[in-house]
Amino acid sequence: MIELGVNIDHVATVRQARRTYEPDPVWAAVEAHLGGADGITVHLREDRRHIQDADVRRLRELTHIKLNLEMAATDEMVGIALQLRPEMAMLVPEGRHEITTEGGLDIVSQAGRLAQVVSTLADAGIVTSVFIDAELRQVEAAARIGARVCELHTGPYAHALHSQGRDAQGAAVLAELARLREAGEAVRALGMRFNAGHALNYFNVQPVAALPGVRELHIGHAIVSRALFTGMREAVREMKRLIREGAAEYAA
Repeated sequence: MIELGVNIDHVATVRQARRTYEPDPVWAAVEAHLGGADGITVHLREDRRHIQDADVRRLRELTHIKLNLEMAATDEMVGIALQLRPEMAMLVPEGRHEITTEGGLDIVSQAGRLAQVVSTLADAGIVTSVFIDAELRQVEAAARIGARVCELHTGPYAHALHSQGRDAQGAAVLAELARLREAGEAVRALGMRFNAGHALNYFNVQPVAALPGVRELHIGHAIVSRALFTGMREAVREMKRLIREGAAEYAA
């Protein structure tokens, strides 16, 4: 059954705007769990712009659902992951000047280094995911370095839908969905788990949830934004309903 991982980074963004103690990301994680989240995702960035080290430690200790730690493939972050032992570590590209993650990880150009990181994490019992663009060469490279999960970057699809008149049947939108479908099939054929995420929201999520074999969607900004008006529990509950309805369309 398809699962929902809720990214709570931007709860910490609000807190860090005032450098205070609220809102508490751990509280948000509990509320997300009560709303039906299957996992919690946080990105511990090099510049600590939102999630802080103490947040990740407390989440590791206090949440009852799986923790996915987004991280750059740096020695510092590998060391933190080895100490915390999250259920999954997702390797992502990271730039200090980006607002959010821009594009997938280029595994092809740094396969040697990434293979070492994946091996180190695997030896500690940590499942490693890679956040990549929906490109066959990147999927194949992910398999070569030993990644167990590929999270396909859904940003181009979301952008196409938003910029092309919000028409789900538009040519550009269908082309991006076809790229995701083809890449997802390759992920599964190579024995890896097919996850997806980035820029998904309440309007665009169902076609992605309906892709064959997608196991987990990671969604953050849209849920945190909705939670400002409805509360985290209800925001998560509604997103999960939409995801399961979308998945059911494929099953039917």
